[in-house]
Amino acid sequence: MVPAPSTFRFESDGETPNNATLPLLLYREVVPADAAGDAAGWFERTFAAHNWTQAWRNGIHPFLHFHTAAHEVLGIAAGRASVQFGGRAGVTLDVAAGDVVVLPAGTGHRRLDASRDLLVVGAYPANGRFDQRRPGEVDIDTACRAVAAVPLPEMDPIAGARGPLTTLWRQITSHRRS
Repeated sequence: MVPAPSTFRFESDGETPNNATLPLLLYREVVPADAAGDAAGWFERTFAAHNWTQAWRNGIHPFLHFHTAAHEVLGIAAGRASVQFGGRAGVTLDVAAGDVVVLPAGTGHRRLDASRDLLVVGAYPANGRFDQRRPGEVDIDTACRAVAAVPLPEMDPIAGARGPLTTLWRQITSHRRS
């Protein structure tokens, strides 16, 4: 069973679009005990099984950036990090091995501090298109319009079709349309 995620909302701050509709989701300690020895492999297999593709292994950039054409999932496979989400006026969250952060398109993020062994597995929904922007590289109104047009993922990257992301994000967007 996947634990219920914590949610965080970020409005545009004039330089980072963030996402006025969808909240960032933070899942704590989702890697099963029997997979802890290969958390990176478990994240890659789990994300792929739920149609989150283009997986990569690395860390988190130390500069503020965001994606205007895709949502992003970050699985913390090893180590720990302090990450600022939501742009310069956002919040700093500490993440550790086993945690997962799902960033809706537009959400600003940057690493503030990390352990030397930090390893992150990231991926994007198959129905998104990777891009990476920094504040000032794109007109903020253009960025906000692009973010609003990004389709919802088909599945939660951890729990699949009936996972918390799928349920919550679909409820939010259906209420906005009605």
